[in-house]
Amino acid sequence: MINILIVEDDKEISGLLCSVLSKNQYTCKSAYSGLQALETLKNNRFDMVLLDLMLPRISGEELLRNLRHSSNVPVIIISAKDEMAVKVDMLRMGADDYITKPFDNNEVLARVESNLRRSLGNTSSRLTAGCLEFDTAKNICTVSGQTISLTGTEIKILRLLLENPQKLFTKANLYMSVWEEPYDYDDNAVNTHISNLRRKLKSACPDQEFIETVWGIGYKLAGQT
Repeated sequence: MINILIVEDDKEISGLLCSVLSKNQYTCKSAYSGLQALETLKNNRFDMVLLDLMLPRISGEELLRNLRHSSNVPVIIISAKDEMAVKVDMLRMGADDYITKPFDNNEVLARVESNLRRSLGNTSSRLTAGCLEFDTAKNICTVSGQTISLTGTEIKILRLLLENPQKLFTKANLYMSVWEEPYDYDDNAVNTHISNLRRKLKSACPDQEFIETVWGIGYKLAGQT
Protein backbone atom coordinates (compact mmCIF):
# COMPACT_ATOMS: atom_id res chain seq x y z
CA MET A 1 0.00 0.00 0.00
CA ILE A 2 1.16 3.55 -0.67
CA ASN A 3 1.46 5.75 2.42
CA ILE A 4 1.12 9.52 2.20
CA LEU A 5 1.76 12.04 4.98
CA ILE A 6 -0.37 15.21 4.85
CA VAL A 7 1.25 18.10 6.73
CA GLU A 8 -1.44 20.79 6.98
CA ASP A 9 -2.52 22.81 10.03
CA ASP A 10 -6.03 23.43 8.68
CA LYS A 11 -7.91 20.29 9.73
CA GLU A 12 -10.68 20.87 7.19
CA ILE A 13 -8.20 21.00 4.29
CA SER A 14 -6.28 18.04 5.72
CA GLY A 15 -9.50 16.04 5.95
CA LEU A 16 -10.43 16.93 2.38
CA LEU A 17 -7.05 15.80 1.03
CA CYS A 18 -7.21 12.60 3.04
CA SER A 19 -10.72 11.88 1.74
CA VAL A 20 -9.70 12.40 -1.90
CA LEU A 21 -6.64 10.17 -1.56
CA SER A 22 -8.33 7.46 0.50
CA LYS A 23 -11.06 7.08 -2.10
CA ASN A 24 -8.28 6.30 -4.57
CA GLN A 25 -6.78 3.58 -2.35
CA TYR A 26 -3.95 5.54 -0.76
CA THR A 27 -3.25 5.31 2.96
CA CYS A 28 -3.06 8.73 4.63
CA LYS A 29 -1.75 10.06 7.93
CA SER A 30 -2.09 13.68 9.06
CA ALA A 31 0.27 15.99 10.93
CA TYR A 32 -0.93 19.45 11.94
CA SER A 33 2.39 21.14 12.69
CA GLY A 34 5.97 20.97 11.53
CA LEU A 35 7.07 19.50 14.86
CA GLN A 36 4.43 16.78 14.73
CA ALA A 37 5.46 16.02 11.14
CA LEU A 38 9.12 15.60 12.16
CA GLU A 39 8.18 13.10 14.85
CA THR A 40 5.85 11.24 12.50
CA LEU A 41 8.52 11.01 9.81
CA LYS A 42 11.03 9.62 12.31
CA ASN A 43 8.74 6.75 13.27
CA ASN A 44 7.01 5.87 9.99
CA ARG A 45 7.82 5.19 6.35
CA PHE A 46 6.03 7.27 3.71
CA ASP A 47 5.98 7.17 -0.09
CA MET A 48 5.05 10.85 -0.39
CA VAL A 49 4.57 14.01 1.68
CA LEU A 50 2.01 16.74 0.92
CA LEU A 51 3.36 19.85 2.66
CA ASP A 52 1.84 23.21 3.54
CA LEU A 53 4.33 26.03 4.06
CA MET A 54 2.62 28.16 6.71
CA LEU A 55 2.80 25.83 9.71
CA PRO A 56 3.02 26.58 13.45
CA ARG A 57 6.41 26.36 15.21
CA ILE A 58 8.40 24.76 12.37
CA SER A 59 7.63 26.17 8.90
CA GLY A 60 7.16 24.07 5.81
CA GLU A 61 10.37 25.52 4.36
CA GLU A 62 12.35 24.42 7.42
CA LEU A 63 10.72 21.03 7.42
CA LEU A 64 11.57 20.49 3.75
CA ARG A 65 15.17 21.56 4.35
CA ASN A 66 15.42 19.13 7.28
CA LEU A 67 13.80 16.32 5.32
CA ARG A 68 16.16 16.66 2.37
CA HIS A 69 19.15 16.04 4.63
CA SER A 70 17.97 12.50 5.27
CA SER A 71 15.37 11.45 2.68
CA ASN A 72 14.48 11.54 -1.01
CA VAL A 73 10.76 10.95 -0.41
CA PRO A 74 8.69 12.91 -2.97
CA VAL A 75 7.33 16.17 -1.54
CA ILE A 76 4.49 18.16 -3.10
CA ILE A 77 4.01 21.67 -1.69
CA ILE A 78 0.37 22.72 -1.35
CA SER A 79 0.33 26.37 -0.31
CA ALA A 80 -1.58 29.64 -0.60
CA LYS A 81 1.70 31.36 -1.46
CA ASP A 82 1.47 31.89 -5.21
CA GLU A 83 4.57 34.04 -5.81
CA MET A 84 6.77 32.61 -8.53
CA ALA A 85 9.90 33.30 -6.45
CA VAL A 86 8.55 31.10 -3.62
CA LYS A 87 7.74 28.28 -6.04
CA VAL A 88 11.20 28.41 -7.58
CA ASP A 89 12.87 28.49 -4.16
CA MET A 90 10.92 25.43 -2.98
CA LEU A 91 11.71 23.45 -6.13
CA ARG A 92 15.39 24.35 -5.81
CA MET A 93 15.30 23.33 -2.15
CA GLY A 94 14.12 19.87 -3.15
CA ALA A 95 10.34 19.92 -3.54
CA ASP A 96 9.13 17.72 -6.40
CA ASP A 97 6.03 19.74 -7.26
CA TYR A 98 4.03 22.81 -6.20
CA ILE A 99 0.24 23.25 -6.09
CA THR A 100 -1.38 26.59 -5.23
CA LYS A 101 -4.43 26.88 -2.97
CA PRO A 102 -7.31 26.84 -3.59
CA PHE A 103 -6.69 23.59 -5.42
CA ASP A 104 -8.73 21.30 -7.63
CA ASN A 105 -9.13 17.80 -6.19
CA ASN A 106 -8.51 16.14 -9.54
CA GLU A 107 -5.33 18.14 -10.07
CA VAL A 108 -3.99 17.06 -6.68
CA LEU A 109 -4.75 13.43 -7.48
CA ALA A 110 -3.11 13.70 -10.91
CA ARG A 111 0.03 15.33 -9.46
CA VAL A 112 0.26 12.65 -6.76
CA GLU A 113 -0.07 9.87 -9.33
CA SER A 114 2.49 11.48 -11.65
CA ASN A 115 5.10 11.96 -8.93
CA LEU A 116 4.55 8.46 -7.55
CA ARG A 117 5.04 6.96 -11.00
CA ARG A 118 8.42 8.66 -11.21
CA SER A 119 9.53 7.76 -7.70
CA LEU A 120 8.24 4.19 -7.68
CA GLY A 121 8.85 3.41 -11.33
CA ASN A 122 12.02 1.50 -10.64
CA THR A 123 10.88 -0.18 -7.45
CA SER A 124 7.51 -1.67 -8.34
CA SER A 125 7.17 -5.38 -7.79
CA ARG A 126 4.65 -8.06 -8.56
CA LEU A 127 3.41 -10.48 -5.95
CA THR A 128 2.07 -13.77 -7.26
CA ALA A 129 0.12 -16.79 -6.06
CA GLY A 130 -0.64 -19.27 -8.82
CA CYS A 131 -2.70 -17.50 -11.47
CA LEU A 132 -3.00 -14.38 -9.29
CA GLU A 133 -0.70 -11.40 -9.84
CA PHE A 134 -0.67 -8.18 -7.80
CA ASP A 135 1.13 -5.02 -8.97
CA THR A 136 2.28 -3.24 -5.79
CA ALA A 137 2.93 0.09 -7.53
CA LYS A 138 -0.48 0.37 -9.15
CA ASN A 139 -2.49 -1.70 -6.63
CA ILE A 140 -3.90 -3.74 -9.51
CA CYS A 141 -4.87 -7.39 -9.09
CA THR A 142 -5.25 -9.77 -12.03
CA VAL A 143 -6.33 -13.40 -11.97
CA SER A 144 -5.74 -15.49 -15.08
CA GLY A 145 -5.12 -12.22 -16.92
CA GLN A 146 -8.45 -10.74 -15.81
CA THR A 147 -8.37 -7.50 -13.77
CA ILE A 148 -10.28 -7.89 -10.52
CA SER A 149 -12.04 -4.84 -9.10
CA LEU A 150 -11.24 -4.66 -5.38
CA THR A 151 -12.09 -2.18 -2.66
CA GLY A 152 -9.33 -0.42 -0.75
CA THR A 153 -9.79 -2.72 2.25
CA GLU A 154 -9.74 -5.84 0.08
CA ILE A 155 -6.48 -4.63 -1.51
CA LYS A 156 -4.92 -4.15 1.93
CA ILE A 157 -5.93 -7.66 3.01
CA LEU A 158 -4.72 -9.29 -0.20
CA ARG A 159 -1.39 -7.50 -0.18
CA LEU A 160 -0.83 -8.37 3.48
CA LEU A 161 -1.39 -12.06 2.76
CA LEU A 162 0.80 -12.03 -0.36
CA GLU A 163 3.65 -10.24 1.40
CA ASN A 164 3.52 -12.74 4.27
CA PRO A 165 2.79 -16.05 2.51
CA GLN A 166 3.88 -18.25 5.43
CA LYS A 167 2.08 -16.32 8.16
CA LEU A 168 -1.18 -17.35 9.78
CA PHE A 169 -3.11 -14.21 10.73
CA THR A 170 -5.54 -14.31 13.61
CA LYS A 171 -8.61 -12.17 13.11
CA ALA A 172 -7.19 -9.71 15.63
CA ASN A 173 -3.85 -9.56 13.74
CA LEU A 174 -5.65 -8.98 10.47
CA TYR A 175 -7.97 -6.34 11.86
CA MET A 176 -5.22 -4.31 13.54
CA SER A 177 -2.93 -4.55 10.47
CA VAL A 178 -5.59 -3.51 7.94
CA TRP A 179 -7.83 -1.15 9.92
CA GLU A 180 -4.94 0.16 12.06
CA GLU A 181 -7.07 0.42 15.18
CA PRO A 182 -7.67 -1.76 18.25
CA TYR A 183 -9.56 -5.01 17.67
CA ASP A 184 -13.10 -4.78 19.12
CA TYR A 185 -13.80 -8.55 19.10
CA ASP A 186 -16.40 -8.15 16.37
CA ASP A 187 -15.57 -10.66 13.62
CA ASN A 188 -18.15 -9.35 11.14
CA ALA A 189 -15.87 -6.81 9.47
CA VAL A 190 -13.04 -9.30 8.91
CA ASN A 191 -15.32 -12.18 7.88
CA THR A 192 -17.29 -10.05 5.41
CA HIS A 193 -14.25 -8.62 3.65
CA ILE A 194 -12.51 -12.02 3.48
CA SER A 195 -15.67 -13.58 2.04
CA ASN A 196 -16.05 -10.86 -0.60
CA LEU A 197 -12.36 -11.02 -1.54
CA ARG A 198 -12.41 -14.83 -1.81
CA ARG A 199 -15.54 -14.70 -4.00
CA LYS A 200 -14.06 -12.12 -6.39
CA LEU A 201 -10.80 -14.03 -6.81
CA LYS A 202 -12.48 -17.41 -7.36
CA SER A 203 -14.87 -15.94 -9.93
CA ALA A 204 -11.89 -15.61 -12.30
CA CYS A 205 -10.19 -18.88 -11.33
CA PRO A 206 -12.68 -21.33 -9.76
CA ASP A 207 -10.16 -24.17 -9.53
CA GLN A 208 -7.74 -22.38 -7.20
CA GLU A 209 -8.10 -21.56 -3.53
CA PHE A 210 -6.43 -18.27 -2.65
CA ILE A 211 -7.30 -17.76 1.02
CA GLU A 212 -7.26 -20.61 3.53
CA THR A 213 -9.41 -20.54 6.65
CA VAL A 214 -7.81 -22.13 9.68
CA TRP A 215 -10.87 -22.76 11.81
CA GLY A 216 -10.83 -21.20 15.24
CA ILE A 217 -7.65 -19.21 14.47
CA GLY A 218 -7.77 -17.08 11.33
CA TYR A 219 -6.58 -16.89 7.71
CA LYS A 220 -3.51 -17.42 5.59
CA LEU A 221 -2.51 -17.52 1.93
CA ALA A 222 -3.65 -20.88 0.58
CA GLY A 223 -1.13 -23.47 -0.56
CA GLN A 224 1.58 -22.36 1.90
CA THR A 225 2.97 -24.55 4.65
